[in-house]
Amino acid sequence: MTEDPVVAGPEDAGERLDVVLVRHGLAASRSEAQRLIATGRVTVDGEPRPKRHRVAAGERIAVQPAAEEPQAPPEAVPFGIVWEDEHLLVVDKPAGVVVHPGAGHAGPTLADALRAHGAAGGPDPSRPGIVHRLDRDTSGLLVVARSDDAHAALSGMIRRREVEREYLALVEGRPDAASGTIDAPIGRDRVNRTIVSTRTDRPRPARTHFRIEEALPRTTLLRVTLETGRTHQIRAHLAAIGHPVCGDVPYGGGPCGRRLGLTRQFLHATRLRFRHPFTWESIACESKLPADLRRSLGAARRDSVSGGPDGG
Repeated sequence: MTEDPVVAGPEDAGERLDVVLVRHGLAASRSEAQRLIATGRVTVDGEPRPKRHRVAAGERIAVQPAAEEPQAPPEAVPFGIVWEDEHLLVVDKPAGVVVHPGAGHAGPTLADALRAHGAAGGPDPSRPGIVHRLDRDTSGLLVVARSDDAHAALSGMIRRREVEREYLALVEGRPDAASGTIDAPIGRDRVNRTIVSTRTDRPRPARTHFRIEEALPRTTLLRVTLETGRTHQIRAHLAAIGHPVCGDVPYGGGPCGRRLGLTRQFLHATRLRFRHPFTWESIACESKLPADLRRSLGAARRDSVSGGPDGG
């Protein structure tokens, strides 16, 4: 059942929908308003509208109440625990697991399963303890808080770039240099709104460092570290320099992925290093490549150059 709608007044005319939601107390913040809109829970005169919708006086704005979501049993969402104490967890996420609820996915997530392991903290009850994320089809390591204090401390460390996150990525072709830095602002692509790119009207600073781990006949295994942590940053940056991640269809890695039998992007969060925010212990965790990526890496090592970009 929909809650009683709010009728927009003259003072709301011309304002964005997310702003009006906050003004009338239908959302606690702009970010919450945008999540409500993205998940289809906001209607204007009975129809969903985007967050940039300009409200007109007299429009009736309503918010659908959240559906009662059953807690996912821990075994329903697979993951491994690599390290833990009373303050935090380091978990190893398989590919295919969504970290937290969002637009287009409200079902069981890693955040749901982690509740059973004491994950807690942060302003959003739908993502307790989550301080950073991995894309659904990216596997590997995440650090998760178990209290508000731990969440605040870890979030601050990530902002200050005190958490070192290292990835392995198999890319099409070979970069010109053995190592390098991609320093290019990114944001929602101005044409294709489902991806981020350097072709954007709302650029945000982004820096990615890479070095060659292994040069293969038609591909290259890169070790990548993040200086910033934008959505899809590694995928967008590597695509921008002409070396998309193999298997990453939206960013141009589809042909390479099909050749190597990949069913997702070859991107794995392999190492996580940081100093414990309360005990100051140095924590270093590692996750080895999962079986599907090891198989594709083996195929890449055997890949024939003939017919490839450098072949005849």
